[in-house]
Amino acid sequence: MAQKIYVGNMNYATTEETLKNLFSQYGEVVSATVIKDKFTEQSKGFGFVEMSDEEAANSAIATLNGKELEGRRIRVNVAEEKPRNGGFRPRGNFNRGERPEGGYNRDRGYNRNREERNFNREDRNYNRDNYRY
Repeated sequence: MAQKIYVGNMNYATTEETLKNLFSQYGEVVSATVIKDKFTEQSKGFGFVEMSDEEAANSAIATLNGKELEGRRIRVNVAEEKPRNGGFRPRGNFNRGERPEGGYNRDRGYNRNREERNFNREDRNYNRDNYRY
């Protein structure tokens, strides 16, 4: 079974061909991918190599982890499968209903209908404009 290897802290100029040549010394390389930014097409500094033999992959990991490649000490280990949830990360309770629960002025304007709120707003403006200092 093929084993996927994570290669991190790479030089931004490192290509997929360089990775393939480096790992092919340890066994058959199925694929080599350098992860790039989707807008600028510049390397993000990490990639993945898939090797056909698990034993060859383990020897490549043991040998190449911490070695220098194009001026950078690369980090090499077994790739971990990350769960995908569609890119959504909940960051709080957004399902609070119509009325917010906390914060300053939490009662302002929620218990009255729209006409009363507009009247009070006009009344405040009138008092502010007619106040003498």
